[in-house]
Amino acid sequence: MPITLTREYRFEAAHHLPGHRGKCARMHGHSYRVQISVAGTVGTDGMIMDFEDVDALVDPVLGSYDHHVLNDLLPNPTCELLAVDALRRMHAAGLPVTSLTVWETERGAVTVTADVLADRDMPEAGSRP
Repeated sequence: MPITLTREYRFEAAHHLPGHRGKCARMHGHSYRVQISVAGTVGTDGMIMDFEDVDALVDPVLGSYDHHVLNDLLPNPTCELLAVDALRRMHAAGLPVTSLTVWETERGAVTVTADVLADRDMPEAGSRP
């Protein structure tokens, strides 16, 4: 029976949304909160995956966003495309994330699942609207 491991992280970053009609068109910052989940079966060591091993794969991805202007990294850094980019990069690093939630504000978050990796209609994080 699969069990889900969930871990939470935080980073600070600034961005603006090109072409946005509201206040988000101006440069502003967020204290992002990210929750990642990995599902699996418990191994002989009693764990799905050691938290330190999860951190070793997540920290470089989220660290690349921390205290940066996200527009320098992604041309259209919406919360949705940031979540997709993070999920793709974590999978590429070898972490089998089943879901990833990015909280941009205290009341607003986006959740993506590993299914998005197979979605050919999902825009690349670097594509312009």
